[in-house]
Parts: sequence; structure tokens; C-alpha cells
Amino acid sequence: MSHETTPSHAVETRPFPLKPTPIHVPDDVLADLQRRLELTRWPLDAGNEDWYYGVNRAYLQELVDYWRTGYDWRKSEAAINAYEHYQVEVEGVPVHFMRKAGVGPDPTPLILTHGWPWTFWHWSRVIDPLADPGAYGGDPTEAFDVIIPSFPGFGFSVPLPNNPDLNFWKVADLWHTLMTQTLGYDRYAAAGCDVGALVTGQLGHKYADELYAIHIGSGLKLTLFNGDRAWDLSGGRPIPDGLPDDIHAQIVAVERRFAVHLAAHVLAPSTLAYGLSDSPAGMLAWILERWVKWSDNGGDIETVFTKDDLLTHAMIFWVTNAIGTSIRTYANNNRYPWTPSHDRQPAIEAPTGITFVGYENPPGVSTDQRVQNFLDSDRAAWYNHVNLNAHDHGGHFIPWEIPAQWVDDLRRTFRGRRY
Repeated sequence: MSHETTPSHAVETRPFPLKPTPIHVPDDVLADLQRRLELTRWPLDAGNEDWYYGVNRAYLQELVDYWRTGYDWRKSEAAINAYEHYQVEVEGVPVHFMRKAGVGPDPTPLILTHGWPWTFWHWSRVIDPLADPGAYGGDPTEAFDVIIPSFPGFGFSVPLPNNPDLNFWKVADLWHTLMTQTLGYDRYAAAGCDVGALVTGQLGHKYADELYAIHIGSGLKLTLFNGDRAWDLSGGRPIPDGLPDDIHAQIVAVERRFAVHLAAHVLAPSTLAYGLSDSPAGMLAWILERWVKWSDNGGDIETVFTKDDLLTHAMIFWVTNAIGTSIRTYANNNRYPWTPSHDRQPAIEAPTGITFVGYENPPGVSTDQRVQNFLDSDRAAWYNHVNLNAHDHGGHFIPWEIPAQWVDDLRRTFRGRRY
């Protein structure tokens, strides 16, 4: 079936209370970036053709050379500005968000929350079909009024001079104020991935009565970052003896994939930030490694993110000097532990849909087993889960990697719940 791809004209069912402010990066910021790229001092990287020691210099240098000589930020900026952008203060915190008005008889307000090293632009592949389903072969009655903020301390939600303690559950409070007071919605929908899934889960915990439902990209406990060893993915537990070799290897691979950034961000984010804030090549290397290792790319990152994609996301971190405050979030999640707002069960009372992806299947668990594996775990009891879906493909950046599946899953979660 061929789909209409020309968006319909949005008809506002209620006046939006804010005036848009397009994104614009000053010329002097771009000139400073150019000078820094030209002055990059490269380390030796012998024996790292296989990326064993981290990011391979040859590929990073190729990417930096393109950043310096071929990449066009103004072209990306124009694509970003095809959507409405707003800058507001919510309880004294600067918040940027991107918006597309819903096209349908009664669009449902929907807030989408990203994680790290995401930007608001990682939602760009799902914003149009969510807002205007009729233009993509869908039902206009399932339209959403889509609100996509930059997580405080990320992207254009900066600076945070008076809010050094923001973490995921405090951001949930900001989002609720944004949606109900600043924007005036009585009820709304929420979705998120990575740390954004924790924000969304907290909304479903604390504000369930004012949500239609939530949809997330993982089913984690809200206590994920609590405890003395939150920086250790294994929680200090040894790998059990007697496991099959392939399962043992998968466990080690998962820990290697996530251990470095988790420990560094929880234990010493400010120390790391000095280097990453000063060197664009260094910042790019740090986040590039996560995009390479966390996406389902089959060994070729550019099958998921083109060079222009990689650099557009990197630019959103660089031009706002947001890398330091973005990684500080991890330490704050641990330093200011999550505490419940009530003791009812499930803790997250809002109806919850979850999308699982094959690249993040637990060791020894196939996609066919993924939903049952979740139901058998101690995570399932946290959620009022109503729609669980598992897909063979897709990695950590779900709405970017498998946008059609994400949209379909999310629509099913909210079907019959918009009242």
C-alpha cells in the first residue's frame, strides 16, 4: 500500500500559548569550532584497528575532517527549523522544546523524552507520523500534538547555573508543570527511551491520574541509580560459574558496552567535562563510541547514522556547551536517589506500553522469549503494562533505528485510552 507523504495542513483545535523561536547558532560559535577542529592534536593509536582500545583514530579523523571541510550546519539547522521551537523557563529551569501540532479531530498532547547521548533530534523520524497519521496511511483520530523537549542540561535547554542537582525524577516534575501549567493541557500522554524512559516512568508513578498512558523503550526499575555501586552495571556480582561459553561471552560483552561511560559519568562527570568541553574531537569521540556500540549497525555505523547525522547530533551538544551538564545527570541520579511518591502497586500505575529491541536482548534470551523474560523478572511488577512488543532489529536509539515499529507500538498503547 502506498502512503501519502505530503503532510496535511494542521488545524489548531486550541490556540498554542507560546510564540516559536527558531534555532540559530551564532556565526562566532561556528568560527570557534572551525579553529578548534583545525588545531586538533591527535594521539597515537597503534594497534587499534579493531576498536579494542576505544574509538579508532582513522575513522574519527575522517569524521573530523568532514566536520571541518564538508559538513553544513546551516543546512541541518534549516531542517530542524522546519518544526516549531520554543524556549521557556519552567520553575526557573530553561527548557527548549520542538513541537508539531497534531493533524486530526482531537489530537492528544504527547511529550517525548530522550536520554544520553541523545538529542531532541533523535525523535525527528517519528514526529511527523505521530502528529499527522493521516499523511502516512494512518487514522487521523490517532494524531498527537507532539512536544519534544531537550532534557535540562542537554542541547538548547541550557545553562543550568542554579540547578546543578537535576536528575530524572526532578525532570519529571518539570515536564508535568510544562504540560499542565505552561501549556495548559488537562491530561497528556508521555513516552521516552533510555533515561527518558525513567522520566516517563516517574510521570506514570507520580502523576498517573493526569496521564492517558505511557510508552517506553525499556522496562527498568526507577531505583536503577540508587545504591552505593550504581556506577557498576553488575552491582558487584561475579559472573556465575558453569555458564555456557557463549552466554559468558555475551555477559562480558554487555558489561563492556556500558561499563565505561556509566562509571565515568557517575563518579567523575566534572573531571571528564573539562576535556570534552574544550575539544570538539574529544567530545565527538566520547559520544561516537556510544552511537557505534549501542546501535544495531552490523559493524557499520553509517548504516544507522550518516556522517551528517552523527555531526548534527554532535553539534547540538557542542554549540550549547552541554556535554558537561548532560553527563552530570548520571551522578545526580545516584547522589539524589529516587524515592517513591506513594506505596501503591504497581508503582507505575499509568497504563504502560514497552518496546523491546533485539540488539538489547539479555544474554541467552531470544526476541521470541523477550516479553516472557520481562514478565518473569522483578521489573514487571513495577508497571501496569498493557502492551509489550519485541522486535528482532533495533538498538538503543529505537525511534531513530526502527521508527515505524516504534510508532505502531506507541499507537497501540494509547488506542482506546484517550478519554
